[in-house]
Amino acid sequence: MRRRIANIYRLGIKELWSLVRDPTMLVLIFFSFTVSVYTAATAIPETLHMAPIAIVDEDVSPLSMRIVSAFYPPQFKTPSMISAAQVDRGLDAGEYTFALSIPPNFQRDVLAGRSPALQLNVDATRMSQAFVGSGYAQQIVVGEVSEFVQRQRGSAVSPVDLALRMRFNPALTQAWFGALMEIINNVTMLSIILTGAALIREREHGTIEHLLVMPVTPTEIMLAKVWAMGLVVLVSAAASLAFVVQGLLRVPIEGSVALFLAGATLHLFATTSMGIFMATVARNMPQFGMLLILTMMPLQMLSGGMTPRESMPVLVQTLMLVAPTTHFVELGQAILFRGAGIEVVWPPFLFLLVIGAGLFALSLARFRKTITQMA
Repeated sequence: MRRRIANIYRLGIKELWSLVRDPTMLVLIFFSFTVSVYTAATAIPETLHMAPIAIVDEDVSPLSMRIVSAFYPPQFKTPSMISAAQVDRGLDAGEYTFALSIPPNFQRDVLAGRSPALQLNVDATRMSQAFVGSGYAQQIVVGEVSEFVQRQRGSAVSPVDLALRMRFNPALTQAWFGALMEIINNVTMLSIILTGAALIREREHGTIEHLLVMPVTPTEIMLAKVWAMGLVVLVSAAASLAFVVQGLLRVPIEGSVALFLAGATLHLFATTSMGIFMATVARNMPQFGMLLILTMMPLQMLSGGMTPRESMPVLVQTLMLVAPTTHFVELGQAILFRGAGIEVVWPPFLFLLVIGAGLFALSLARFRKTITQMA
């Protein structure tokens, strides 16, 4: 047993030295846990920001001028005053996201008790701005008209008082979600890439044959790759949480980082085994890259990180229970966002242990078959 542990340790050190001599992989690791995390957090818009808007004012009345002056930064850019003939051309050219048309005699009709119609043209190809901005524009117009008519801005008093309490993210800061989810996604991606690339690199360089003549077993070879590459990803994730998420982005982490890293360790046991399995299927790095794309897309999109699993079809929810990312996202969100303890997250821990053991056994069987054919 002592000799087996020594072999696994030495083979793992060899993997680490091979990684150190691979500048491409080192740059990928650094980028994934620094620039990528920061970009994912800051690129998510908090609210509508500097949306370009044009206004066609055919009324030129005090009310229409109030409406024009109500659109101002930072939600909207200062409105561009254009003619009706310029609306379609400006939207086609992408100069404006919104174009508001105020018809003639608008103020007179409002004061007469009629219901004049305003037209808001929206460039719906800019999905996030179009969805949020159209609601903003409607609130602004209704508010200005109400204040102009009633000489005060107000609304009917509701018979029910609804007290809102935003838990875990009081200001609804989307950067908190983006940064942490990027780390969770990158842990999965990098663990698969590093273990798979390590095996393919050995096969392409011919060093796998050297291992076959050494007194080591396939289990020892595979365990060495698992612990070495898993350790690199785990240390990188911990450093990213400390220096990028908590340090640079000032994102508060509610729960225990040590508990999250323990769950990440079980997850890495599963995903590194998955990477080795994919490397035994692929013949070279281009094929491995194609397999990675086919694997990562459903793992990231259907695991609950982007969309709640409850909104997915029941069949998809059931199938994704065998994916380690489903349970890693669940425990990651529970620990980092809501401060959950082991009494809450033990089920995903147990699932990850079972899934990891199954993937390791499957990958080991495939790995043994592959090196037997090479021998």
